[in-house]
Amino acid sequence: MPGLIRGVARTAVVAGTATAVSNRVSRRQAGRWAQQDAQEYAPQSAPAPYATQEAPQPAPQPATRSSADKIDQLKELGELKAQGVLTEEEFEDQKRAVLSG
Repeated sequence: MPGLIRGVARTAVVAGTATAVSNRVSRRQAGRWAQQDAQEYAPQSAPAPYATQEAPQPAPQPATRSSADKIDQLKELGELKAQGVLTEEEFEDQKRAVLSG
């Protein structure tokens, strides 16, 4: 009789495990299918009607430098020239760029 009980118990364990695994696989597949359906059937945003679209903004104008900024830059250039960082030619080029901009 102990062999019969052991066989029945083993069968019950195998059947229970198989049922649990099957249910888990089914739930996982259902979840994946639900995600796929949600992605396929998600409402896509419609383009706005012409009346509500905004006109493109004009390109921003470059900021003009104030006189004080130009003077500060010229002072910095003069200091760099005095330190030997800039050559006379580089100094003149940079000075021309500051004064023209």
